[in-house]
Amino acid sequence: MMDLGLFLIRLVIGLTFAAHGTQKLFGWFGGHGIAGTGGWFESIGMKPGKTLALTAGLAELAGGLLFASGLFLWFAAALIIGSMLVAIIKVHGQNGYWVTQNGYEYNMALIVIALGVALIGAGDYSLAALIG
Repeated sequence: MMDLGLFLIRLVIGLTFAAHGTQKLFGWFGGHGIAGTGGWFESIGMKPGKTLALTAGLAELAGGLLFASGLFLWFAAALIIGSMLVAIIKVHGQNGYWVTQNGYEYNMALIVIALGVALIGAGDYSLAALIG
């Protein structure tokens, strides 16, 4: 049952994270695309905004898809953790912990999930297990 639990965690967290990447890259799911995200990045002092939006979007998309599949799990976790650390440092950290005050609660949860799953391993229901 542990492998099924890991699969469910990886699938939901990974695909959700990948969807956030598509918001930045393509404007899907209510996102603002590279231009809009880049403009917002610049407004909070992250320059060049469009380049950083592209980088963040690609990291979230790739990290999420790799995490969901269980392939290159440590790399996927590093992409997720890195993105969330930037979000904490640049946006949410100054607001305290709780998400109700735009704090870093959600970001921290994603960091712990990514790290925890990477430490445990992808499990039997993963591409890594299929090809390994």
